[in-house]
Amino acid sequence: MNAAIRQYLVITGNYWAFTLTDGALRMLVVLHFHQLGYSPLEIALLFIFYEFFGIVTNLVGGYLGARMGLNRTMNIGLFLQIIALAMLAVPAAMLTVPWVMTAQAMSGIAKDLNKMSAKSGIKLLVPDEQQGTLYKWVAILTGSKNTLKGVGFFLGGVLLMAAGFTGAVIIMALALAVVWLTSLFLLRQELGKSKARPKFTEILSKSRAINVLSAARMFLFGARDVWFVVALPVYLHTVFGWDFWKVGGFMAIWIIGYGFIQTLAPRITGNIEGRQPAVLWAMALALVPAAIAVGLTTGWSPRIVIVGGLLLFGVLFAVNSSLHSYLIVSYARGDGVSLDVGFYYMSNAGGRLLGTILSGWVYQAYGLEACLWISSGLVATAALLSMMLPVRAASTT
Repeated sequence: MNAAIRQYLVITGNYWAFTLTDGALRMLVVLHFHQLGYSPLEIALLFIFYEFFGIVTNLVGGYLGARMGLNRTMNIGLFLQIIALAMLAVPAAMLTVPWVMTAQAMSGIAKDLNKMSAKSGIKLLVPDEQQGTLYKWVAILTGSKNTLKGVGFFLGGVLLMAAGFTGAVIIMALALAVVWLTSLFLLRQELGKSKARPKFTEILSKSRAINVLSAARMFLFGARDVWFVVALPVYLHTVFGWDFWKVGGFMAIWIIGYGFIQTLAPRITGNIEGRQPAVLWAMALALVPAAIAVGLTTGWSPRIVIVGGLLLFGVLFAVNSSLHSYLIVSYARGDGVSLDVGFYYMSNAGGRLLGTILSGWVYQAYGLEACLWISSGLVATAALLSMMLPVRAASTT
């Protein structure tokens, strides 16, 4: 096993461990505050700081990664997640909304430091001429992360039943501490540290390709979360009459399947040439929420339309997301890669924040069909932006 593969395994294992706790923590907070009588919309709003600080972290984190090295930013992310979990292990009387929102803000910072470091690190482990290998490695990392996030949803429910809220967060904090200590010793020093110490003003990308891709990413993830974060869970509970464990289980299975499709994206799309793949896959995705909205309006069976449409949306969204994840790593410069990746994931976090806010407001005011039409329009905008991406040559392995 060569050094690059060993480092890839360390980065991936680190990312997997973090993702399990991230998914489990979200489910723990949702279920616990539901037990306290909070509405689904109020619960979703607890995660606003989580998304907002993702924007800030990606912007500043890319700069820190280039200055300090990706090994340090990745380990800092793990440590902050341990702190966030420890903050929630306080007596129940201290679990006020501001306290939980602060812990979620800490977790959001940790998550994006960890993700930015993992995605940037892979760029440095694969030679530039092996773009096919880079695409496969990024797809595996991205897809496995989402699959494990779905597993984390189940883990959170199991831990809550077995150990209670406080016990669950303590168990996760201790397990993550072991991973953190291991990472301190195994992750290569100076990984991703820029040879030319970048200035803070360089956090804003000067690359047209990265700016265009970042804008497309923002609209793409806004399109997912505008109906997935708040509107869909509330709809499944109120219209279908599903219990919360059914809602959480269904969405966890969707995320696991979505992650699995992401790992297969290189086989589905084939070689990445020109700009057409990103455009065509986004155009196909834009049709799905529009078709679901039409189906609901014309009186088709909501269960068939929603469940079938969501499955198709998941497949197409997974391919789009994997394409974008590969393109940003490919477009990013070799020296100071985290600056470009951090700027890109700032847009990703901005799209999630936009989608989260719109999901609660639009669903409450106009219903699920309106959320779906907005989703379709946001994906179509991402497709139009993708037309401005630079032409790419065929990838090699």
